[in-house]
Amino acid sequence: MTEPARQEALARLDVLVGEWELRADFPGRTVSPGRSVFEWTLDGQFLVQRTEVLLPEAPDTMSVIAVDPDIDGYTQHYFDSRGVVRLYAMTFVDGLWQLVRETPDFTPLSFRQRFTGRFSADGNTISGAWEIAKDASTDYEHDFALTYSRSR
Repeated sequence: MTEPARQEALARLDVLVGEWELRADFPGRTVSPGRSVFEWTLDGQFLVQRTEVLLPEAPDTMSVIAVDPDIDGYTQHYFDSRGVVRLYAMTFVDGLWQLVRETPDFTPLSFRQRFTGRFSADGNTISGAWEIAKDASTDYEHDFALTYSRSR
């Protein structure tokens, strides 16, 4: 990947920078909004996401997003307050944000996982959902909806 192409890939992530309110929709549960902040670090070479949730069963998280020239996309390095570490392949094209984890990494792969979110026309809302598949031979099923609303 050339340096101009790398810089262009990083610039596409600028739309995420800022503070977001998170609303998770778990069937049969009322969940207070959480908060997610995206900010550049290390001279703009990586995008860090920190998320705090008010649901005791859900972990707070920190993720580092890096350009991945091998997939013409990104890798999200995920860490959470339970001590879980995961790697997601990430794409971000034409207002569609997708994270996918389908192979073992730092933790065993007891299920496959993906998030798909779509930006609103004004860039201030991301409507998405997490999906899971119990093993390699099953289809993805809806896990929970997740909406980001820009607060700053």
